[in-house]
Amino acid sequence: MKRVLIIGATSAIATACARLWAEQGNELFLVARNEEKLQHTAADLSVRGAKAVHQHYMDVNHLDEHPAMLESCLAAMQQIDIILIAHGTLPDQKACERDTKVALQEFATNGTSVIALLSLLANHLETQRCGSLAVISSVAGDRGRPSNYLYGTAKAAVSTFCEGLRARLFKAGVYVTTIKPGFVDTPMTQGLALPRPMVATPEQVAIRIVKGINSKAAVLYAPGFWALIMLIIRSIPQPIFKRLNL
Repeated sequence: MKRVLIIGATSAIATACARLWAEQGNELFLVARNEEKLQHTAADLSVRGAKAVHQHYMDVNHLDEHPAMLESCLAAMQQIDIILIAHGTLPDQKACERDTKVALQEFATNGTSVIALLSLLANHLETQRCGSLAVISSVAGDRGRPSNYLYGTAKAAVSTFCEGLRARLFKAGVYVTTIKPGFVDTPMTQGLALPRPMVATPEQVAIRIVKGINSKAAVLYAPGFWALIMLIIRSIPQPIFKRLNL
């Protein structure tokens, strides 16, 4: 039995991961800001076989509330074996270009709040000297594209932070996994014109995430073919890249 902390637990990918962990009989501590949705998620996971499901309501942008969340988690489970940070938004790039306040708020949600949580949780796991810390970043962070470079910038910051954190925590027996999904069919992507053959379901991505955490993967593209796609995109020379409509 493992004790799993999930932040952003009501997101589609996080919920799909939680269901897999629940079916394995694990204990779950769920964190989200929507109380009603979190209650429904917790009830669903209990029916699916979770040993116990704890709930904590928090807006990740309220950084001063992070320590109390960790204290509540430890009071409920005593130890944390797996942490999944899965919250985020998909900002309107044009709105971010028009309004600096919007841009900074979106960066705070997708970048700053994640780094704040990573810092707090990393310190705990380092003291604990065991555990896995997984973070949902994005393929968007691999290269700045005009269609979503504010979002990509935040995810690039998270990915780079995780790379340094991975090297630091490895020495303490803690593993850090950076998860980079491509197109996923979630409420966040509804209405976008996505190439359907390249769109994965949350369940497909969740299977890869759970397996990747178990195998202590460092960087995990989901689905796996995105590793090749992003290798090609990163290899495009800048004079050509800036002329592409990506």
